This record gives sequence, structure tokens and C-alpha cells, in this order.
Amino acid sequence: MSIPVVNLADFTRGDAQSKANFVQELGKAYEDVGFVAVKNHGISADLIKDLYAYTQEFFALPVATKKTYEIPGLAGQRGYTSFGKEHAKGSDAPDLKEFFQFGQTVKDNDPIKEHYPSNVSVNEVPEFYPTMLAAYESFENTGKKLLQSIALYLGLDENYFEPHIHNGNSILRAIHYPPITTEPKSSIRSEQHEDINLITLLVGASADGLQVMNLNGEWVSATSQPDEIVVNVGDMLQRLTNNKLRSTTHRVVNPPRELWGTARFSMPFFFHPRSEMSLACLESCIDEQHPKAYPDYTAGEYLEERLREIGLL
Repeated sequence: MSIPVVNLADFTRGDAQSKANFVQELGKAYEDVGFVAVKNHGISADLIKDLYAYTQEFFALPVATKKTYEIPGLAGQRGYTSFGKEHAKGSDAPDLKEFFQFGQTVKDNDPIKEHYPSNVSVNEVPEFYPTMLAAYESFENTGKKLLQSIALYLGLDENYFEPHIHNGNSILRAIHYPPITTEPKSSIRSEQHEDINLITLLVGASADGLQVMNLNGEWVSATSQPDEIVVNVGDMLQRLTNNKLRSTTHRVVNPPRELWGTARFSMPFFFHPRSEMSLACLESCIDEQHPKAYPDYTAGEYLEERLREIGLL
């Protein structure tokens, strides 16, 4: 599948016309496909390299060691979640993955800090924590620029999202799909799903496997260049825009049999707002042809509902 490619430098460093063109390209892609590939995204290649290196080092630890970083009662929102615990909404089959999650670090006097659990340090891989923190902040910075563009496309103030995403509840997830050692019950490593959040930023996975459902209901492989990141719309943004912007169904499939012995690593950044943000459909996205499709929810209420549906709560 040819995912539309956009150049973030047109928005951040271009003239007024380049910026306006970027806004239209991004918005139209999110209406039609729900996924884009972004070049000149501002996330350092060296940082991405370090992130993958320390992530692989962590997942290579013994299972018993990794489980010491699994924290009961947090619904996997910080630290380690062991293999097979999460499943897609509406599916009983567990996804064939384990993951580690890193969340917001509040550095000002925002009282929201009391509502966020602390991030988890890994004693055996001391470089993991500072690398996750640097990557988190870099993803967040890039995501803010994309949300500014989305706000302009929707006819809102450029900084519409800013108060809602300042110290937001975003998550950086390091995912490991282990090698396949026995005949799998399913051809799917991660069942078809839509993301919960506003947008997801995905830095190049270590192997192919991502598939997106097109407008004809067909599964097609989604690929990007090594210097690009893939960014897709999540359900929260779809709700907010009353389905104007599309949260596209996607999945991760198993590799060909000859590659079963290979692992896959993936690093999605799930950009969430603060829990109190209203997801009530924007009035500008409601008309006679597009009646209001969703009841009013806050981001926190919607997140809790979805975490229950996927087995983490």
C-alpha cells in the first residue's frame, strides 16, 4: 500500500504557502486513509538506533527477570507486560507479544503529576530509562506539530490541542514479538484493531508485518522508508471529529515460515490527551449529512473502557 508521504519540514520551516499545503495534504490523507508516512520528522536517527538497541537488550533478559518489572494494578501502563496478556477488542485470542511501557514525566508543578504512576527503571539495562525518556520527549514534540496541523485543517486555532496535551497521558510502548517456535494457532501476531488515542507515531519496525484495511475492506501491507515514521489517527480523534478523520483498522501478521525464527520489535508512541479532555464531537463536524455519531465522553472515561475491552483492566 502506498501510504501518503508528507514532509513535516513544510509545516515547521516552510513559508506560509508550504505550511498551508501541508495542512491540506495531512488532513486529506487522514480523511481518506488514516495513515501517513512523515519525513523530516525531527526524531534523531541515533536516538532511534539506541532505543532499539536497549529495547532488544531488555527483552533478551530471562522471563523471571522481566516479570520483576511487571506491576500489578497498573493495567500495563508502566513497566513490563508479559507475553499473551493483551488481546484486541472483540477477540479472545491473545496477541503474540510482550511489551514495556513508559509514560509522562511531569517536570513542572502541574498537580496532574499525582495521577501518574512513576516510570520503571531496569537495573540490568541502566541506559534503557534515559533513552526511553529522550525518545518520549522527541515523539511528543513531533506529535504536537502534527496536532497543530490537524487543528488548522479542522478550522480550529492552531494551538487548540495544547492545553489538552500538556502533560498528557501519552505512552511509549516497546513491543517484542518473539520468534515463532511451534505451529501458531493464528497467522496474526497482533489482531486487527484501531488505536485508542489521538494519533500514534510509529518509528520503523524491525521487520515487515503491518497491514492496513483499505476502503474496499482488503488487507494491504503498509510500508515506509527507513527515514520516515508512520502516523495514524486513533479512535479519540475519530470520535472528536465525528468520523471526519479515520481511525483505520490495522494488524500485524506473522512472517513467512522461513522467517519464523526472527523476532520483531516495534516502537509506537500513543499520543493521549489529559484525561479530563472532552471527546464530544466538534460542532463543526456535525451536519445533516453527518449527524452526531457518538455520546459525550472524556478521554479518561474512554481509555478506561477500552483498557477493559482489551484485557488490561
